[in-house]
Amino acid sequence: MRRNEMVCELIALEFGVGSNSDLLHKRLYSAIRRAIVGGRLPAGAPLPGTRVLATELGLGRNTVARAYERLLAEGYAENGAAGRSSFVSGAAQALRPSCRPARGSVGISRRGVELMHGAGASPIQRGAFVAGVPDSSHFPFDVWRRMLARHYRVEHGDLLQYTQSGYGPLKRALAQYLNITRSVQCAPQQVIIVNGTHQGLDLAARLLADHGDRAWIEDPGYWGARNVLRAAGLQLEPIEVDAQGIAPSAAQWREPPRLIMVSPSSQYPTGAVLPLERRMRLLEAAAAAGSWILEDDYDNELRQHAAPVASLFGLSRAQRVIYLGTFSKVMFPGLRLSYMVVPESLVDVFTVGNAELYRGGRLPEQATLAEFIESGHFSTHIARMRGIYRERREALRAVLDSRLGGALDIAAGQAGLQMACRFRETVDDRQLSADALREGIVVRPLSPYYADPERSASGMNLGFAAVPVPTLEPAAQRLSDLIERRLRGGRA
Repeated sequence: MRRNEMVCELIALEFGVGSNSDLLHKRLYSAIRRAIVGGRLPAGAPLPGTRVLATELGLGRNTVARAYERLLAEGYAENGAAGRSSFVSGAAQALRPSCRPARGSVGISRRGVELMHGAGASPIQRGAFVAGVPDSSHFPFDVWRRMLARHYRVEHGDLLQYTQSGYGPLKRALAQYLNITRSVQCAPQQVIIVNGTHQGLDLAARLLADHGDRAWIEDPGYWGARNVLRAAGLQLEPIEVDAQGIAPSAAQWREPPRLIMVSPSSQYPTGAVLPLERRMRLLEAAAAAGSWILEDDYDNELRQHAAPVASLFGLSRAQRVIYLGTFSKVMFPGLRLSYMVVPESLVDVFTVGNAELYRGGRLPEQATLAEFIESGHFSTHIARMRGIYRERREALRAVLDSRLGGALDIAAGQAGLQMACRFRETVDDRQLSADALREGIVVRPLSPYYADPERSASGMNLGFAAVPVPTLEPAAQRLSDLIERRLRGGRA
């Protein structure tokens, strides 16, 4: 039996499981989804063409097309190249039960089990309202491809070797850029190029703290940072975030941590901006206690307010700050290039540590990025995307205000790719997220961002950046319908 026929037969068997009262396209979607999640349709498996599957199941072609559209929207499938059929997404494997082991699973360490239970990365990375994802459709890929091809033409030489801390011209370009835009005065050798902020956090945790040391994290805060620090063996202490960001109390400072993880310029997920007075107080207390501050400046380029507050690194006289930045939010996530700026006293330690643990590379991409920045394309792209994201942010807020203004508190943050909203009355935001997903809408619940369940608030973190306004507005209306039904006490 040919593979296409086998897949059709598998789907036909699953299709027979649903209730006859279900809409046909929903039954078909559920049948294919069960086969994917159950592992019977593995990652990369091609899906039959809509005409072929419609004929096999005796359905209308539009019914099959609607089921496929939902699978694509939710990330279970991906479009093939021109002329090729859709196929099962590799990200769908993350939804399989075997990827969420219980404590005591054979072969899994306790640290691994904790990491699995704390995992928050979504297998769905497109559509309304995936948080933290930029719109890459406006990126000047024609310019990028020409530059990258030119650097890849060098078949021998330095660009094909390992690197300890990154490509020299890129480090120089970043040092100049950060000095102008973030008041980060540093020499190129203080810049360490890494493959993503998670790698930078892991490197800092391993080099600056010992197993069992304490680290303060923002609460609510970025689940990814929590998991990286916990996996590095640190004991985490959540510090409450209010409308102006993190504010440790005098009592908390009596037992200072080894590391302090903060996102002061656009707190994630609330968007709060740490005011200058709090920044100075944090820097002074950390210096007196001998604590290191990890400053995550993940989306400062995408601010909508007139000018940023100076970075902690730029304000620090004691040189106790590690600055972390990324290109994933302003360019495209798959680039996986980020950077750290470390105090002069740590340059040698981080250079050697990065080389020993991770073996830096990808120099053609780094050379391309250096040229992209120096030629002005980077700043031009940022300026363009700020306007696009502003329009989408305002469009989403307008729908939410008009439909749910009395039920939601919308964060006042003016930067980034997403908008945090808190419900004014108790709502099961995890169940809401599941209900929305069945409607083809991705909603990240707010409560999992809290490490301390006593402080947890229900809400949503809605990504707007990668959703054009003609798609965003009807999706926001559908989400509002769902929320209104839930607030009335009905089933969503």
